[in-house]
Amino acid sequence: MTQTSARPARTPIRFRGRSFMATVLAPLPPIADWLAELDAVNARAPSFFAGRPVILDLAGLRLTRADLEELVADLGQRSITILGVEGAPDGVLGPGLPPPLSGGRPSGEVAPPDSEAAPDAALPASPPPPARSLILDAPVRSGQTILHMEGDVVVMGAVASGAEVIAGGSIHIYGTLRGRAVAGVSGNPQARIWCRRFEPELVAIDGLYKAADDLDPAFQGQAVEVRLVDDAILLAKLDRA
Repeated sequence: MTQTSARPARTPIRFRGRSFMATVLAPLPPIADWLAELDAVNARAPSFFAGRPVILDLAGLRLTRADLEELVADLGQRSITILGVEGAPDGVLGPGLPPPLSGGRPSGEVAPPDSEAAPDAALPASPPPPARSLILDAPVRSGQTILHMEGDVVVMGAVASGAEVIAGGSIHIYGTLRGRAVAGVSGNPQARIWCRRFEPELVAIDGLYKAADDLDPAFQGQAVEVRLVDDAILLAKLDRA
């Protein structure tokens, strides 16, 4: 008789989020002059951008993909790595460029230091505001990522396939969820996901997730609540009456 040993129970895979303060760079035309000003900052404080998360804000700029590729390369030569892009024109981002971001919460202006002897000048002058909800009046389009670590996210429309909503708290979707909804990423197992029509690619709470293939098809197209119970994703239909 062949003896088999019982396999130990596998610990569920968890994905957790972390909230970091990022520096936002907003280039102004002409870009060559703006880069020269950036070089002056680096000359005064060579390590100002060292290890600092940087977001590129392109709002108001009319850049082609080639222009953006050149700008990202120019910043890379200055040891500035761009983690994401806000306000990019439609069709500009894609493979080989940083991903689109939206939903960030401003924390005030960051003054560049006059020299390496004044590192505190780079810190915000006031503490961040308290946690609050992010309300989106427009649908979340395919390829878009909404990241809000400080509270709930409320989407008044739909979340398209290929889109992603990530929240430190709960997620409320008053349209169809066809993309990915990731709630409680700040370590909040009490977070929940609600949507009017349930057709997701993936749902996750506090690092535990289920992809579309793992979800009960009985909930497809229904108004659904998603919550975490005993380290398991639980779905429940919402009463439409």
